[in-house]
Amino acid sequence: MDWKLELVVVPVSDVDRAKAFYVDKAGFGVDVDARPTDEIRVVQLTPPGSACSIAIGVGIGQSEPGTTKGLHLIVTEIEAARAELVERGVDASDPFHFGPEGRTAGVDPERADYASFLTFDDPDGNTWLVQEVGRKQPDR
Repeated sequence: MDWKLELVVVPVSDVDRAKAFYVDKAGFGVDVDARPTDEIRVVQLTPPGSACSIAIGVGIGQSEPGTTKGLHLIVTEIEAARAELVERGVDASDPFHFGPEGRTAGVDPERADYASFLTFDDPDGNTWLVQEVGRKQPDR
């Protein structure tokens, strides 16, 4: 039996502000923006190419805004991903990796899968980690 993670609730304080950030700056697509009752609003957003979406809204979660930390987005080119985010107005960190000294500036020298990262926060302080996986290695 498959168990697929399809939706993660991300708590935000201002749904319209968060929606604008995720769509205009992070590049997510809008799947749903529904208000089934006056007490509930569900906005479902999906990163390009992802099988998993996030939901922001009113009346859909119990966590405090800004408490979600470390959700991972996977990209094949970390530097291109950062450039895209920065161009859209996101305050994305420079790429980093982990070496013998801990967190180290720059991409992983061997460009190994799961080894190069960057981070960014949404307007509420929910933190995302972008990780490089599946980078096409040059022919040798």
